[in-house]
Amino acid sequence: MKENLFSEFEEVSAKQWKQKIQYDLKGADYNEKLVWKSLDGINVKPFYHQDDSAGSVHLKTPLQWNITEQIFVTSAEKANKRAHEALRKGAESIWFILPSEEVDLNALFAGLDLAELPLYLKPEFASEEFFLRLDQQVRQGSQVFLQFDIIGNLARSGNWFQDQKEDHRVLDILLQKCKNLKSFISIDTGLYQNAGANIPQQLAYAMAHVNEYFNHIAQKTEVSKRPKFQFLASVGPNYFFEIAKLRALRLLFSTLSHEYGLDSACEILAQPTRRNKTLYDFNVNLLRTTTESMSAVLGGANSVCNMAYDAIYHRNNSFGSRIARNQLLVLKHESYFEKVANPAEGSYYIETLTHEMADKALDIFKDIEKGGGFVTQLKEGIIQKKISESAAKEQEEFDEGRLVLVGTNKYPNPQDKMKDELELYPFVKQKPRKTLLQPVIEKRLSEKSEQERLKKEESINSEE
Repeated sequence: MKENLFSEFEEVSAKQWKQKIQYDLKGADYNEKLVWKSLDGINVKPFYHQDDSAGSVHLKTPLQWNITEQIFVTSAEKANKRAHEALRKGAESIWFILPSEEVDLNALFAGLDLAELPLYLKPEFASEEFFLRLDQQVRQGSQVFLQFDIIGNLARSGNWFQDQKEDHRVLDILLQKCKNLKSFISIDTGLYQNAGANIPQQLAYAMAHVNEYFNHIAQKTEVSKRPKFQFLASVGPNYFFEIAKLRALRLLFSTLSHEYGLDSACEILAQPTRRNKTLYDFNVNLLRTTTESMSAVLGGANSVCNMAYDAIYHRNNSFGSRIARNQLLVLKHESYFEKVANPAEGSYYIETLTHEMADKALDIFKDIEKGGGFVTQLKEGIIQKKISESAAKEQEEFDEGRLVLVGTNKYPNPQDKMKDELELYPFVKQKPRKTLLQPVIEKRLSEKSEQERLKKEESINSEE
């Protein structure tokens, strides 16, 4: 017989809690003192209670999540070797970035169990021949996810892969002929996060983005295959907000896909954001990526690909990869982050955030659709303008020290010297080129201050 351990205590209503708080404030304004407004436009209260809860969001979230290793494929043989090494050292899925359609798939997949191993493939091209060859290479029931995203490429680069008609033709080939891939359409929401969009914007743009595909599929009566979708998500530092963001993403996608009669299941591959990563005092990046990975797991990501602490300025290296992988291994095997599905369910705070984010995103989504849809608003520069406005607010918070990055705009170490450590260019690259529309540009918060510090290093070195 189970005892109710709390039966001796009377329930306290939300009204009673608020009365007690107002009494303790001794006349100070409750909203002014204890309610703060986030950059996402959400008013955060000092306490959350069942009386005010909108109810639990029941989501299809995975019990198991995968530790994912990202590998850039310059050589199929070398990439395959790295994949096997990563799997031996604890990785559970592999994410190949494919710069060329000339890659030898036999060599790339050698020894990998495609029926059991979740395998993500992100092509930087649109090739009918390659995609069909890939589909033939794997068997039905495979765990291979092709991340083909023509709209994401348009937003990121400012151009289609070829042109609008040809890109959609390749997409139609996938819809008609691909039988063995687990899924092949992805939506890169990380682009908007890394460019400075707030959370409701990220969610709204994700839905408007996927709605372009839904509309296209709905017009294709000859398409019998109903594709499953994947989302790439970047996770920021606001711990509970980011948990709620991934939950709201699933909620919104389920709602939207239901309207089209499509499968509401989706795959989420999450990784820490680049936006708050720093060049100076780079070891703090370890703390940032740890909490961001925790948010991804608790938010219900299927796979988490951690970011190396030195990824913004070092080429890929075994030590950085090992540390990033071990962070996830500790979360899974020592912190028991794989024991419960949907662990955030029932938390009044997170449930409320989930509903509020979804509601705000839905309002933005409706405005986008009234304005002609996502691609139309990209071409008109409206999406880019909204993201820039949001990014500017966040940048102002950082520049004025209200948004703190320890070691960069708070408690910097003046002895840090990074000029001779740069193997990669860590700032926004300026490459003037002709584009169909203004691309969405990813930018880290600390770039300007870091460039100023590097210049000081150069001037000191020249004086010496």
